[in-house]
Amino acid sequence: MMTDFPKIQCPLLRQTFPVNREQFKQHGSSLKLRVPEVYLVIDQVNPGYEWVFEDPETIAVEKLDGTNIKILLEKGRLLEVQNRKNIIDPLQIMHGKTFIMEGIFRSLDKGYVKENGEQVGELIGPKVQGNPYQLDFHEWYPFEKAIKDLQYRSFHEHDRTFDNWSSWFQTGLFSRFFTKRASKLGLDTKVMAEGVVFYNLKRKEQGQSWMAKLRRDMYDWFYSDRLTIEGYTKEGTGKSEDQEKFD
Repeated sequence: MMTDFPKIQCPLLRQTFPVNREQFKQHGSSLKLRVPEVYLVIDQVNPGYEWVFEDPETIAVEKLDGTNIKILLEKGRLLEVQNRKNIIDPLQIMHGKTFIMEGIFRSLDKGYVKENGEQVGELIGPKVQGNPYQLDFHEWYPFEKAIKDLQYRSFHEHDRTFDNWSSWFQTGLFSRFFTKRASKLGLDTKVMAEGVVFYNLKRKEQGQSWMAKLRRDMYDWFYSDRLTIEGYTKEGTGKSEDQEKFD
């Protein structure tokens, strides 16, 4: 079994806030909530993640809305496929998750797969997360390619503040993956990105924390048109929780 992909933490602190229970019964499922609570970012830096805000080497890359898949190849042979800690049998074609293999082989044809070693990426397509990118087939998109091709270049042109990011995520964080696809198809529609992953490759070389993530559903406005959030302020008045429980 390969190692699980490391947990990526949020660069802002998060707290739990209760929501109206009747509204939760009506809208909770569509908002992917399991309990009548929301786990939101507040305007405080998560200790140890100051580099996200201060280091000029930090970049922001689109976080694709799919499922995490790690693969292992040796001399071009596919040896292992893993969805987080779940081992996928590529030969189980009758009752297995063949759409995962479809995504890997389609990406192989596109030259995304290396001949040797482990690679981690995001599987996207018709059977994953409601298919926000309107794909006809599944695709496995390696994180190394995302760092190269899905960067938000304008990230460095603005102050890295809670309010700036909230505004950006609410109205301007469009999916770079979908935009590239729409351009090829002659479409003028846009799709919002799920969020961003912050990378700092210099810190990676130094053996320090080098990844963090921030999603649109970590902000209060993501829910406020359908749910009443009780006691929320961006300064934080809610209950602190272990991030592993929610992320």
